Amino acid sequence: MTEVAYTRERRDRVRGPRTPRHRAAQPAENFANSFTALGELAYEGAQVSASVTDLDTGRSLLAIDERIVLPTASIGKILLLVEVSARLTERDSSGYGILDKTPRDAVGDSGIWQHLQAPSLPVADLATLVGASSDNLATNVLLRQVGLHAVRARTESLGLLRTALLDLVRDSRGPDDAPQLSVGSAAELSWLFAALARGEVVDSLTSSRVLGWLSLNSDLSMVASAFGLDPLSHRGVDHGMLLVNKTGADSGVRSEAGVMRGPRSALSYAVSVQFNDSGIAARLRVLDAMRTVGFDLLEYVH
Repeated sequence: MTEVAYTRERRDRVRGPRTPRHRAAQPAENFANSFTALGELAYEGAQVSASVTDLDTGRSLLAIDERIVLPTASIGKILLLVEVSARLTERDSSGYGILDKTPRDAVGDSGIWQHLQAPSLPVADLATLVGASSDNLATNVLLRQVGLHAVRARTESLGLLRTALLDLVRDSRGPDDAPQLSVGSAAELSWLFAALARGEVVDSLTSSRVLGWLSLNSDLSMVASAFGLDPLSHRGVDHGMLLVNKTGADSGVRSEAGVMRGPRSALSYAVSVQFNDSGIAARLRVLDAMRTVGFDLLEYVH
C-alpha cells in the first residue's frame, strides 16, 4: 500500500506544474561557461533549457530549466525510429517490406529522398535516411506505415511525459494542425540518449539499432560543432571521442540531444532554445551559445 501511495505521489509530482528557473541546479565547475552563455540568451528573451548528465555516475552536471517543454523540431523523429526499431526486433511484418512514396507524403526541406529517382525503399533504409539527414519524406512514409498513435503509445511506455512527436512533417502548418512537429524537455531527452546508450530503450537490440541510425547524423552545426568531427564520417572513435546525436531546427528553434564518450568519461546531453529569429545576428548568438556548451562537454570527456 505504501508503494502504491509513493508511486501516485511521484506521478503527481512529475506531472504537476513547475516554475521555470533561469539558474543552474548545482552546475559543475566545468560548465560555468555554458551557464553564462545560455543565461545571456535567457536575459535577451529566449527560452532556454539544458541538461547534462554523467553517463557513468548519473550525476547532473548542468541543469537549466531542464523540465520545461520547448519545441524540438526534428528531434522528435527519434521516437519514430524507436518504434520502427522495436517492430524490427519483434519481427512485426509492418516493420519489413518496401514502402512507396506518394504525393500525400511529399514535403520539402531536409532529406535527400525527395531528390532521388527511387520511388520505393526498404523500411530500414528509410530509417537510415531519417538518422543520417533527418529526411522529411522518409519520416512521413514511415509514419504512414506505423501510425502516429503507435509512436505516441511507445513514447508513453518509455515513461516520457513531456516529450512527444506531435504530427507528420508539413511544409506549412494551418490552424487545425499541431503547432510544432515535436516538443520535449531537456531532462527527458538527455535521459533518452543515456537509456539508448545503456541498451534500455525496449531492449539492447532495439537501442543499438536506433543508435546505429543516429550515428550517421550529418548535422554537427550546433553543440557538436565544438567537437571537430567530420560531419560526413564520425561513426568510429576519433581522437578518443565517440558521438551520437540528433538535432532539430525550425524558425526560432534550435535543439540538440546526444551522447558522447571520451577518454576520461561519458555523458548525455540536451540543449533547446526557442528565440526570436528576427535576423542572422540573433540566430548566430544562439549557435555560439550552443557551441560554448559543446566546448564544455569536450573538456569534460577529453
